[in-house]
This record gives sequence, C-alpha cells and structure tokens, in this order.
Amino acid sequence: MSNHDTFQSPFSVRYASKEMQRIFSEQHKFSTWRKLWIALAESEQSLGLSITDEQLEELRAHVEDINFEVAEAREKIVRHDVMSHVFAYGELCPKAKGIIHLGATSCYVGDNTDLIIMREGLKLLRGKLVTVVENLAAFAEKYADMPTLAFTHFQPAQPTTVGKRATLWLQDVLSDIADLDYVMNGLKLLGSKGTTGTQASFLELFNGDHAKCRKLDAMIAEKLGFPGCYAVSGQTYSRKIDARILNVLSGIAQTATKFSNDIRLLQHLKEVEEPFEKSQIGSSAMAYKRNPMRSERIASISRYVICDALNPAITVATQWFERTLDDSANKRIAVAEAFLAVDGILDLFANVSNGLVVYPKVIAKRLAAELPFMASENIMMDAVKAGGDRQELHEVIRANAQAAAAHVKIDGGDNDLLERLAKDPHFAKVNLDLSETLRPEKYVGRAPQQVAEFLAEEVKPFLAENAQQAVAGNAVTI
Repeated sequence: MSNHDTFQSPFSVRYASKEMQRIFSEQHKFSTWRKLWIALAESEQSLGLSITDEQLEELRAHVEDINFEVAEAREKIVRHDVMSHVFAYGELCPKAKGIIHLGATSCYVGDNTDLIIMREGLKLLRGKLVTVVENLAAFAEKYADMPTLAFTHFQPAQPTTVGKRATLWLQDVLSDIADLDYVMNGLKLLGSKGTTGTQASFLELFNGDHAKCRKLDAMIAEKLGFPGCYAVSGQTYSRKIDARILNVLSGIAQTATKFSNDIRLLQHLKEVEEPFEKSQIGSSAMAYKRNPMRSERIASISRYVICDALNPAITVATQWFERTLDDSANKRIAVAEAFLAVDGILDLFANVSNGLVVYPKVIAKRLAAELPFMASENIMMDAVKAGGDRQELHEVIRANAQAAAAHVKIDGGDNDLLERLAKDPHFAKVNLDLSETLRPEKYVGRAPQQVAEFLAEEVKPFLAENAQQAVAGNAVTI
C-alpha cells in the first residue's frame, strides 16, 4: 500500500522539520527507553545488585537496532507496549534478559522518555526563536527612523516608526523565550518511583536501604543529563508539567499569530509584504494577486496549538489519585502535535521575518494623507502661544477638520485641512509653514530612541549571549 492510500499527518509531510520529527519518532522513543533501562541497570549494579558487566555490554550493544517487528508481534499477544519492548530487547540480549526493567514500572521508561523528548523539543524550538529574534532585531534597527502611520482600533492614530512596530513583535518573542527557559530549566526526571510513586519495589531490592533508593534516582538523573528527579510523584510525573509546557507553546503561537495578522493587514495596505517567490501563484483565478499565504498559515496552525493547549489542562484536572490511563492516548497526540506544529510555525516565522519587503513611498503617502489631522494639536498650541483663545481655536479646528474629512470621503479629494486653517482668520497670527508642519519626524515621539535603547539594552545583550544558539529553519516550499 502506497503512502497515497493511507492518511498521513500534515505535520509529517508539510509542516514540521525533519529534526523535530526525529525527536518524536518511534526510533528515538524506543532507543531512549533502552538508554533508560541501561541507566537503571548500571545504577543498580553500582548500588550492589547482582548485574554483570557482560550483561551491561550486551544491553549497550543494542540501543539503536530496535527489532520493531518482534515488539509489534508481541504486543498483539500481551496488549502492553512496554512489556512488548522488554521482550524484544531481551531477544537481542539473552544474557541480560532477566535484569531488564528490574524493579521498574512502565512509567519508568514511558514518562522519563517523555520528559527527555520534550526537553529536546524545547531546545530545538528555542534555537528557532533566537533566529526570529535576530531577524526582527535587524529589521527594527534598519527601519528605526522610518515614520509610519500607527493604528488603534485599526483607525489612524499618532505616527510611529516601522522599526518601533517591529520591537513590539520582538518583545513578545523575548517573553516567550523567557517562559520557555523558566519551564525547560526547571524540568527534572520522574526517576525510578515504582507503581504508586513510593519506590516500594526498589526498597525491597535494596533490602530496606532508603539511602540507596534515593541514590538510584540521583544516579539515573545524572546519567541522562538532568539536575535531579522530582521528589514526589504518583506512578507518573504530574501532568501539570505537560500543561505548563503546552502553555509555553501556546504563548509562542499567540506571538506568531499577532505578527502574522499585522503582516496580513500591512500587506493589504501595500506597505509591507511577506516574501513572494518569482514563480509563486497567488490565485488560480486572479493572476495579479499576491496573497500572504505564509502569514495565513502561521495564523492557521497557531490556532490549532492554542486550542490544543486545553488537552493537557483537562488531563491534569481529571487524573485520579496516583494515576489513570485516560491520559495516555490523548497525551501522545496532543503533546507531539503541539511541538510539531510550533516547529512549523517558527520555520514560517523565521522565513517571513527574514524576507519582509517594505514600500517606503506607500508608507509615506498614507501617513501624509492623515498627518494634517495629527498636526492640528501642534497648530493649536502655536496659535495659543501667539495670543489665541484655546477654546475658540479648538472649535475652529474641529469644524475645519470635519469639512476636510468630508472632502476626502465624499469628494475623493486630498486632505486640505492645513490649507483651510491657513485661510481662517483665527489663525492669522500663526505663520503656518506647511513643509515644516507636515514633517513626519516631528510626530513620532521617542520611537527611534526607544528602538535604539531597546536593542542596546535588551536585545543585543541577549543575542550576544546566544550567538551560537540560532537554528536555521526549514526552507518553506509548500
């Protein structure tokens, strides 16, 4: 049966990188199980159990050559995935067969592997986030001084700069990295806690030696590169951990969606566009179209992740006592797909942020059309300083502004507010230099300085500390 005759996840064929797919692959999962069994056996040997070097060497020799067909056939008989892989590993390691999984319960390999895999996934995502920071920082610096019309409620507001707007996206990405670091750096292993988390089986193995039970956890954590194991657990690690991790992934999706929505709106305004390939087709019917399909895809996949974050939250809330198995099927879908989805989102985010096309003349034209309204407050202040009555001047500006707006909306004319005010007798004492009054730089406030300060004080130090951490995303081809 060909791949075209069966369902294939879009994450595998369209969205997620090979690197993230490898992290969540069956090969990586079950080879990690075997590494955990080796770490357990090595630690048990060090703590005095009767396990030989020959048995350990046999286990180490068969970490990667997973005999999937044996495990799959066994699972059809025993209906238990862990015991099926214990059996398959034992087939390859006949001398060590009797000590594989000694004292452990299924969650020893299942849960510890999940924690290892999620940490690897977070590390990969972090590198891609650093790449996005690099891209947005370069964009913000390049356009720090370029005035543009800012919007509140998507209505014209005071001007900002193109670079200042980019710092808003950038600040959210840095916030996501801070959240990711906090959760990732706090991750520990479940360790070897046994059936209900009491380590009863290991206490029996070590003849009631509590110190050896504690040492076993510490040794396993060290071998797998973790700072330690959670002090208490049921059979599983708290599902709160999954929920916290997916909340981080949801936060990344939220940031990416905000960015993508802004780009879609800017592309509608013809001010900024996402990359568009030379042979790319925007519409099957309208040949002229340049649709923001990458930004739309960011928003689309991100929506899935934001909704998916509810899955582990509900699982946390509905676990009974020391564990129930209703987390298992949901968890293996929800967690993996969240990572695969965010991986794809960040490849798109990096691609778009690295290839943004800016149209300065369109930006300047739109700002010039609205600037007379925004300049009216400055004009009023100048007129008051020249001896005018603030209240009278406010009414004059209001009436003329409405007339100018009507001229734009009804007649399709240009904004002639300043010309109207220049002719009004109330402003006779004010020397209206239109070229100076309409200079956009006068109205952006501290936007250029804010960009420079933010980059110098927060972004560049971060990038200096993470200079080797950036991960190039997959080429966006579909």
